[in-house]
Amino acid sequence: MHRPVLITPPAIQPITLAEAKLHLRVDHNDEDALIESLIRAATEYLDGWTGILGRCLVEQVWRQDHDRFARQMIIPLGPVIAVQSLTWRDPAGQLSTIPSGSYDLRIDEAGNAVIRFDADYAFPTNLHESRAVGITFKAGYETKPGPPSTSTVPDPLKVAILLLVGHWYQNREAVSTTGMASLPFAVEALIAPYRRMQL
Repeated sequence: MHRPVLITPPAIQPITLAEAKLHLRVDHNDEDALIESLIRAATEYLDGWTGILGRCLVEQVWRQDHDRFARQMIIPLGPVIAVQSLTWRDPAGQLSTIPSGSYDLRIDEAGNAVIRFDADYAFPTNLHESRAVGITFKAGYETKPGPPSTSTVPDPLKVAILLLVGHWYQNREAVSTTGMASLPFAVEALIAPYRRMQL
């Protein structure tokens, strides 16, 4: 199994500029660009494969590559909304798609997702030497269509992002002259239940 590859990034952020400005009690537009960059930074701190949660926030599309088939194949990044396609490559690089009726997406109580192939499915044997099997999937919390489109990211995670934005907005230097400032404890408490549990 390889590191997941982001195919389609989120179309929106978990919180809006208006929500962040309300939290910051900012009623002017002079620092909109700064606040938007803080929203992106706070989101990236939590979101995706490199985020500390180890999960996706706003819905996005990823591909998980494997070198070979197995009866059960892990999707290490969730929450998984749907599998969009499952493909394999032959030594010449030709892609073929596996019929969706040949496998199921299974998600356990902890949110871990796996692809489980039917017992009678015969795996192709002429595979490319690496990254032969690709699972393309949509992950994150579904976006409600608009206009405007809105995020369904759980409120504790949204509040955690707002707290991070507020913390960074008030502390704009790497080192504080009035004392050391760390991430607010409330952020850790809010995100703890959403951290990824490994299979």
